[in-house]
Formats: sequence, C-alpha cells, structure tokens
Amino acid sequence: MSAPSSGLIAEILLHIEHLHLAHLTHKHNIINYCQYVDDILLIFDSNHTNIQTILKDFHALHPKLHFTAEAERDHTLHCLDISLHRTPTNVRTAIYRKPTFTDTSNNPTHHKYAAVRFQFKRLDSYYLQPEEYQHELNILHNILHNNSFPIKPHKPPIHTPAQQKHPEHLSKNGPVSLM
Repeated sequence: MSAPSSGLIAEILLHIEHLHLAHLTHKHNIINYCQYVDDILLIFDSNHTNIQTILKDFHALHPKLHFTAEAERDHTLHCLDISLHRTPTNVRTAIYRKPTFTDTSNNPTHHKYAAVRFQFKRLDSYYLQPEEYQHELNILHNILHNNSFPIKPHKPPIHTPAQQKHPEHLSKNGPVSLM
C-alpha cells in the first residue's frame, strides 16, 4: 500500500517535468516525445544534439530523478512491446518480445484466454506492414498450438494495416536518433 500523499507527489513531479519539457524540446530539437508511465520515447535530430546532452538536461530537472537511455542499434530500437526500425524514408513497426519470452504457460485457463484476447487485439491495433502482420499471426498460432488452444481463423480488422496512415512526419527532418 502506498502513502496517501504518493499520488500528489507524483503529480507534482510530472508538473515539474512538463514545465521544463517545452524548453528541452526546443533546445534539443526533439521531434517527438511519448511517455507511458515511466518509459519515455524521444525522437530527435542527431545532427543538432546528442543523447548525453539530453540526459544531462533531464537529470537537472530534479536531483532524485534518474534517467537512462537506450540508443538505437542497427537502426532499430525496442520500446515497451514495439520494435521501431528506421529506414531512409520512414519508421517501420513490429511487435517486440523480450529474449526471455516463452510461448507456454502454466497459468489458469481464464488468464490464458485474457492473454490471447490481448495478443489479437494488439495485432489489430498496431500499424504493421503486411509481412509483419502475417509473421505475428503465425507466432500467435504457434503459441495457441503449444498451449493446446483451439485455433480458429483470425479475421483481420476492417481496415487492414496496409490501409492505415503512418506518421510520416517522424523522419522529414533528416537523420533521427531514437532514445
């Protein structure tokens, strides 16, 4: 159980972060800033700044806050459950699984069904190229098979991933680095 003031303290720290964020975004030419709980994804122009300079300024926000960075490797960055791959013209996405991922489970059946529903909902909600979509669908079928689930044909969404609009603005400013 957390202290009753935990929520208030978290809100104050988020407010401090957002007060300084506009300045840091302009100073470092940050193209995109996304935050999910304690994970932050930054896309910035590597011709204008570098990751160490950004980290130094983020650490200056508050002495108790510590940020770490993961730079892209081979034009790819894994963020949460998404793999971002930078090409010369855009950014491609794929579903990422950690190296410790296993496709079998000893959880109760109702937990397994909830996980399967999530996996298929994620498949239909992420922008994936057709080959990535099919690859992920094959992985899900293997997971179902390995866990003795009945495999039913999956109906793709009404708007297939190839028809979804992709955020092209992410790479218009030349080379970018992913934090």
